[in-house]
Formats: sequence, structure tokens, C-alpha cells
Amino acid sequence: MSYLGIGVSPGNIPVCQGTNMKVVDRRVRIVEVVLRCLICGLGVLAAVLIGTDSQVKEIFSISKKARFTDMKALVFLVLANGIAAAYSLVQVARCVVGLVRGSVLFNKPLAWAIFSGDQAMAYLTVAAVAAAAQSSVFAKLGQQELQWMKICNMYGQFCNQVGEGIVSALIVSVGMVFLSCISAFSLFRLYGGNKCKNNAMW
Repeated sequence: MSYLGIGVSPGNIPVCQGTNMKVVDRRVRIVEVVLRCLICGLGVLAAVLIGTDSQVKEIFSISKKARFTDMKALVFLVLANGIAAAYSLVQVARCVVGLVRGSVLFNKPLAWAIFSGDQAMAYLTVAAVAAAAQSSVFAKLGQQELQWMKICNMYGQFCNQVGEGIVSALIVSVGMVFLSCISAFSLFRLYGGNKCKNNAMW
């Protein structure tokens, strides 16, 4: 019986199985590449949808143009998704090189760097989506107590495109959360491997 590259003998003594670890690592790496490519594409899509969104409305013969820069939460969302897309592109290149070479990640400092980067990106994207979603709710529903108008009643096309961008950004944030779990698995598996080696010496 084996799990994550560590076998258990009838005497309950851990036995290392390098071949199984390579198989597991390759499958994890493929899933990671797919997720990072998805995040890269959707991150760019979200940034483009929101960053290029604008609508002009005439109010009493005065033209007023709505842009994403009018809401700081949307600016934060565009920047966060741009950073996440660029980060994912770099990580995709690393994963592809690893798959081509057929190497297994045994470098602890690199594993810690990837884990920390994925955690930071996950927190960044989740925070950006939360801030943008809250601002969008106010724009859609208004706030009578504070006399805030329902902006989306005036700029419907602008709000619809922003909504599409937020949906894309939400998928990006969920993907980053899954990636942070994968990087945590890859990191702490290395420490499990050390335990296996130590036990094998007895």
C-alpha cells in the first residue's frame, strides 16, 4: 500500500518509493500547468474587460464618462489580475521546463519561494475581488441611508462589462487558492521524504 510516494510494509515500516513519487509529481505538475494557464488567461481577460470599460452619458446636456478609474476598487482589481497573470506566466514556464526535463522538485528553498508566492497571490486576488464586489453592490443597489444613487441605472453597459470582469477575476482567485494548496502539498511532501529517509536508516 502506498500514498504520496511512501510505502508501508507488512511490518508498518515506511519504505520510500521514488518511482511513485515521480508519477505523483508529474500528475500534480500537469494540473498545476493547466491551472496556471487558466489563471493567466482569465487574469488578462479580467484586466482588459475592466481596464477598457467606459460609457458616456449625457445628463442635462452635460457629458459624463464613466471609467474604471472612478472606482479605486476596480483599479486595485485590474492591477491585482495583471500581477497574477504575469506571475502565473513565469510559473508556467518553470513547470513546462520541469516537465520536459522530467525532474522532481526536491529543492526546499525553491519550494518555499513558490509556496510563499502562491499564498501572496491568493490573498491579493481574493482581497481585490472582495473589494470590487462590495463597490459593485453599492453601484448596483445604491445606499439610501447615505443618499448614494444606483449608478448602474445610468451606466448599464459599463456595469455589465465590469460584472463580466469580476466573474473572471473571481475564477482567478479561486484558482490561486487551489494553487496555493498544490504548492503546500509539494512543499511539505519534501519534509515527508526526509522522514522516510531517516526511518530507512534504522
